[in-house]
Amino acid sequence: MFQQEVKKIYNVRTITKIAMLIAISMIGAMIKIQGSIAFDSMAGFYAAIAISPLAGGLVGLLGHLLSAATAGFPMTLPMHLIVAIEMFLFVYIFGWLYNKASSWMAVLVATLLNGPVAALIVVPTSIMLGLPFSGWPLFTVIWIPLTIASFLNISLATMIHKNISKGIKNEG
Repeated sequence: MFQQEVKKIYNVRTITKIAMLIAISMIGAMIKIQGSIAFDSMAGFYAAIAISPLAGGLVGLLGHLLSAATAGFPMTLPMHLIVAIEMFLFVYIFGWLYNKASSWMAVLVATLLNGPVAALIVVPTSIMLGLPFSGWPLFTVIWIPLTIASFLNISLATMIHKNISKGIKNEG
């Protein structure tokens, strides 16, 4: 399955689309909600349903790193690398669910994964990294804005995909 996805994205047209979505992710990274929480992941979630879950995961991973870089890596580079890996996994799962189950289930699961679950993962990770602001206080501060931003990013990606798909069907 993974090899098929790699073959699917390994052509000039698809790589160009991925590069453009990474650029869009960078623009979204400039629209901050709180700290490094921004509109960077919308392009990744869009790529997961428009191209493939693997492409979406790559855009999500790079999008998070770009967003964190524009904020000065507020939780340190090691923490943001871990969050970037989370983004890859969560965006990949979203794309897979969107294709195999339903759009609303994919939006719900991805919002929960990228919101409260991601914030929970940050608790032990921040303690292990010895961050000055870590553990449950960090969770308390980030889980609500992270969940809201996740829902907005995912919903926007889904709406854009559905509208572009309708436009393509109407032209064809």
